[in-house]
Parts: sequence; structure tokens; C-alpha cells
Amino acid sequence: MLDDLKQQVLEANLRLPASGLVTLTWGNVSGLDRDRGLMVIKPSGVPYDRLRAEDLVVLDLESGRRIEGSLNPSSDSDTHLEIYRAFPSAAGVCHTHSPAATAWSQAGRPLPCFGTTHADHFYGEIPICRTLTPEEVTAGYERMTGLAIVETFHHLHLNPAAVPGVLQHGHAPFTWGPHALSALDNSIALEMCARMALDTLALNPDAAPLPQHLLDKHYLRKHGPSAYYGQGHH
Repeated sequence: MLDDLKQQVLEANLRLPASGLVTLTWGNVSGLDRDRGLMVIKPSGVPYDRLRAEDLVVLDLESGRRIEGSLNPSSDSDTHLEIYRAFPSAAGVCHTHSPAATAWSQAGRPLPCFGTTHADHFYGEIPICRTLTPEEVTAGYERMTGLAIVETFHHLHLNPAAVPGVLQHGHAPFTWGPHALSALDNSIALEMCARMALDTLALNPDAAPLPQHLLDKHYLRKHGPSAYYGQGHH
């Protein structure tokens, strides 16, 4: 019954190494069947070149219990679950340690929107999420990571559908989207924007973020009710 979802989650995970976003097994993608409340995710530590659809693990969104699969789910599963529980627009989550986005995470700095490439994908700066306290790490590191991401979006009054990514301070990026492959695309876009931002600041340390009217133009021509980019969906 989850064959299509498993196939898409498998494909998204297999694309991670080819996309240049992951080294070794430093990344995972999940997908959600929201109607049935089931998440499909990569098993923990299995090399991408050995991954098959039947290896994927199915977890219950409400309880987090394993419904299908004999392998242990990704160690980041609880983070994915908290993102899905809080962000209704998300039905795919991607987590990588891609170098440029991780550099911003490690520096503890949000990623400014310096240009229209960034604005095409994200409606403004990518927020930085606080580090966890010692108590939170002990209480349930991965779940608390997810709750801290959700807290960041509430605190900043951000729409997770318009800014589908976050940088975890000292850790790495998480992105999401309406399905697994879109979450992966957002990770690819985030990494490119992070790399270009590093180059921008190297060339001009005083570079200013993109003005609001250009951010609005570029984001809204691709997203939202009046979008006119592309061929439309007939």
C-alpha cells in the first residue's frame, strides 16, 4: 500500500550522494503519507548503494512506533516526526551535512538572502536554530532537535511552507517540502545558496541582503496564488 511512497523515498535517498550533499552515510530523506499517518524513512547506517525499497522503515506518525521493516530507522527519525507533526505543509524531510550549509550552522549564523537565486526558493533568510541544553540532549536528543526547530519557527513567526529549511546551530541543515523529492531539491538549493553567500561575503564583507521588493517579486512569481513561472499545471 505504501509502494509509491517507498519508491519515492528510495529514489530521494539514492540521489543524495550524486547530488554532492552527503559523504559516507551522513544524510537521510523521509516521506509521509499524511492521510494514513505513516512515515517512510531510510534505515540507520545502511550505505546508499546497498539500499532497497524493502529496507525502508515505516513508523507511525502519532506514536513513532515501527509498523514495518526489520532494520532500525534513521537515528534522526524523531526529528523528522516532530517536523511533520508541527508543519502541515511538510510531507518530505531531508537532513544532510552538506559542507557550506553546515559551515553556516557551525558558525551559528542565519543564512541571509543575498540574491534572487535564494529568493526563488526561500522567502527570506534561513533561520538558525539554537543549540540544545545538556538536559534536552539527555531527555531525547533527536526529538528535542525537532522541537527546537518548531520553536524557532513559532518564535520568528515564520511560515514553514515559505521557508522550508533551517540551520541547527553546531549541527547541520534540515529541509522539508510537499514530498520527499522536493525536500531533497530544497537541500540542494540551500547548499548552493549557502556556498554563494560565502563567496558573496568573501568578495564584499558588507554585502546587504536583497531588498524586500525583489525578494517579493522572485519568491511570489514562483510560489503563491499569482505565480506565473513555468508552464502551469494543466
